[in-house]
Amino acid sequence: MKKITSIVAYIFIVIIIFSSNMVSAKESNKEPEKLYAYSALLMDKKTGRVLWEKKGFEERAMASTTKIMTCIMALESCELDEIVEVSEKASKAPKVKLYIRPGEQYYLGDLLHALMLVSSNDVAIAVAEHVAGSTEKFCKLMTAKAKEIGAINTCYITPNGLDAEGHHTTAYDLALVTRYALNNEMFNKIINTPSKSFCEIKEGRNFNINNKNSFLNMYDGANGVKTGFTSKAGYCFVGSAKQEDLELISVVLASGWPNNKTYKWSDTKKIMNYGFDNFETRTVLTSNKHVCQIGVDKGIIKDIDVLTSDNVEITLSDDETVDILYNVEPNLIAPIEIGQNVGEAAIYVDGKFYYSVPLISNTEVEKITYKYIFNKVLDKFLLFSN
Repeated sequence: MKKITSIVAYIFIVIIIFSSNMVSAKESNKEPEKLYAYSALLMDKKTGRVLWEKKGFEERAMASTTKIMTCIMALESCELDEIVEVSEKASKAPKVKLYIRPGEQYYLGDLLHALMLVSSNDVAIAVAEHVAGSTEKFCKLMTAKAKEIGAINTCYITPNGLDAEGHHTTAYDLALVTRYALNNEMFNKIINTPSKSFCEIKEGRNFNINNKNSFLNMYDGANGVKTGFTSKAGYCFVGSAKQEDLELISVVLASGWPNNKTYKWSDTKKIMNYGFDNFETRTVLTSNKHVCQIGVDKGIIKDIDVLTSDNVEITLSDDETVDILYNVEPNLIAPIEIGQNVGEAAIYVDGKFYYSVPLISNTEVEKITYKYIFNKVLDKFLLFSN
């Protein structure tokens, strides 16, 4: 590209990376149709981009999908071999439950399997009390963690997901929390465990549990995550699946009520099929890409090269257009450091802002000083004298 001098207010260079007339091996399909779920969403796990949603940002009850956060909080706060003692409160939790008894002791790792494989409500309370001392404190920690992740419309009142005033999330927030949890290796191991046998520590009472997530056996590449049901929430499910290089997270909330337990599976499969049939992850920007050359005032070097600072990947459908707008600072004044931010590359998908990365200098430029001028003059004088 041509050199750009500093008298220009801003540089705007637009490059269309992907457009709708691209040829692809995949054929575009319609969006998921005839879903039972009141609220649903599809997210790309790698980039966090929402690929499709239906009322995905409306607050809803979440039932036992709550336990995704319960599990990840425990994994991040404790060791799996810590001993959890069961309280009276935990033992009195309503079904679905493991029927743990007051005073019994269990390894935390065993209880987390019961939490995620068979959705034990009593176990959720025992885990919450072990981590934070009380369910109330634990739920405050859960809510704070959700906000940290970006799930700002989520509030936890119970650690097991039983209906309570103010206990709510959105399909988008649930996808964010799940995306975060899936980055934890032990979380992945737990949710993909087919069955688990363990014993109570003191008396040796034995338990054998099987994973109740049927999605693991009905969809290619399925990787969890969690079912849920309450009278207020209806049937809910957060699913994850990976095929080739694409990993997707789907959420369905209020996907029917009794006797329609299978609706959540059919909804999830439709959403996943739509994602895998229509999207792929593409590199739209590479690091160290030369953008332009720009002038520098008051520097011993008169101009520098402007480069991109990072790679950017976006999961896109074939009919989406990506534009990149390069905005370069107009009046660069020495000194300039290598890697200094001198602008940004703003990325748009179908005309909507998606992400930006800094543009940087690849050259160090010292400022012209009286000492520098004196030395230059002295060098020329000595050269002339010789």
